[in-house]
Amino acid sequence: MTKPRSQSSSKAAHSLKSSVRSRYRTPVLEAVHKTAQDFYRAGAMNGKTMRDFDALCLTPVKQLSPRQIVQIRKKEDVSQAVFAHHLNVSLNLVSQWERGEKKPSGASLKLLTLIDKKGLDWVA
Repeated sequence: MTKPRSQSSSKAAHSLKSSVRSRYRTPVLEAVHKTAQDFYRAGAMNGKTMRDFDALCLTPVKQLSPRQIVQIRKKEDVSQAVFAHHLNVSLNLVSQWERGEKKPSGASLKLLTLIDKKGLDWVA
């Protein structure tokens, strides 16, 4: 027996809502951003202001010390190899970050920040 179409589409819609909702730092920012999008579409808000609202919704990224990187990895209870695999970087690079020989930047720094905030399962 197949499921009625409305149940399948409602599950898909719920899944889409869940993935979109995870982009926002808080439910309040989600509501503010959606209102801002409506204003922008209606022509009541300019592009620069809309970009400012977009930036507010993003998880802020800050530089991480070697000790902080070790703490993030240990909090997730994984080895350097497993951590490197989830970040799609080499084991050697994770080791260099943790020793302070190199600093994470760009997408790696963003992923580390998100793992610190939401956990390793969030990016797995």
